[in-house]
Amino acid sequence: MRDGLRGLTTRGRSFLAAALAAAVSAAILGERDLLRVAVLLAALPLLAAAYVGRSRYRLACNRSLEPHRVPVGANSRVVLRLQNLSRLPTGTLLLEDRLPYALGSRPRVVLERLGAHQASSVAYTVRADVRGRYEVGPLVVRLTDPFGLCELSRAFPSTDHLTVIPQVTPLPSVRLPGEYAGSGSSRARSVAVHGEDDVATREYRVGDDLRRVHWKSTARTGELMVRREEQPWESRATVVLDTRGYGHHGDGPTASFEWAVSAAASIAVHLRQAGYKLRLVTGDGADVDATEAVGDGVLLDQLADVRLDPRGEITSLVRQVRQRADGGLIIGLFGTVDTAEAELLAGLRGNGATCVGFLLDSSTWLHLTPRARAEADHAHAAAALALLGSGWRVVGVDHGAQLPALWPQAGRGQQGFALRAALAETVAGRVK
Repeated sequence: MRDGLRGLTTRGRSFLAAALAAAVSAAILGERDLLRVAVLLAALPLLAAAYVGRSRYRLACNRSLEPHRVPVGANSRVVLRLQNLSRLPTGTLLLEDRLPYALGSRPRVVLERLGAHQASSVAYTVRADVRGRYEVGPLVVRLTDPFGLCELSRAFPSTDHLTVIPQVTPLPSVRLPGEYAGSGSSRARSVAVHGEDDVATREYRVGDDLRRVHWKSTARTGELMVRREEQPWESRATVVLDTRGYGHHGDGPTASFEWAVSAAASIAVHLRQAGYKLRLVTGDGADVDATEAVGDGVLLDQLADVRLDPRGEITSLVRQVRQRADGGLIIGLFGTVDTAEAELLAGLRGNGATCVGFLLDSSTWLHLTPRARAEADHAHAAAALALLGSGWRVVGVDHGAQLPALWPQAGRGQQGFALRAALAETVAGRVK
């Protein structure tokens, strides 16, 4: 009964106040009929409190997310299934699922009645425009009487998680630099061959099958060389995401960092579908290998959580990538860098790696004065030229650029030379 009295709603308390006022008026005026009204007004909320307070329903709740992983801007359907495990029918139930602010307002659903051992399902939709992991729940069930005079809350401790991943954009098929097409297979392969050994051929030994002789290597070295047929060919790629806080600008879903995260997700999925063995490295310390067993989910989940690092540096990013000499193809998504940082990135070109850098001019995400814009353009051109000079292929990215339109530039053989000449003219023009 005490729980029921504590659960009186504003309407129930108003009834009690009206009953008290009617009783006082009846005593002053000597009106017995008014006293009967006071008794009736007081009896209604007290009976409601007793009814709700004595209700001991055994309820079970099951929540499912369809799907539990969605891209930014997509909807997920949340299904709640509530079952009455007791022999007594319930009264009116008000369901309220707790949600974080990014998923919208808390949904409220009314269930009029659940019979003995009866179950009922309700559903609602959530949408997130910001990537991340969000907790859905716990579910709060409010028990109330038919007149809304008393209300008690019961909470289920279970929660579920919704993962909002970056938007993945389909990319056109492009022959990337550093690829090698072997005979008898249409699958693109990296020039750097990896497996148990780091070479594709070895010297001829007595007893080797002459059909395994590799004539091009023999002509080049002057010694009889044979193929290591037990050596598996692998296409290896490393996607590097720059998370330096000062390298990116803009706010919310339209920030330069969000463009880079979405581009990293799109490139990673595209290369995985092309048969690459992929590694994802981010500036916040993440280092993830995507295998056929785990699929793209582990990559996208990692990118759903990645955040800007205000203390991040290019040196630590280079050191992290070089901890493993995978070679193959390296594709970097970088924010604004200066010439010194661009020269540091030359350290990634070890072990015969082919490097392609998407260099974001994050200053274009800001509104600058003409003078500041000219200085920013000059600094960006100088950094791109330094990156080209260290052997990288560079694809410039401005605000509003679309990755599918930029992607073919990563595979153009003469793109680097043309860009180097254009940037040299730009830098020379700024210096005059």
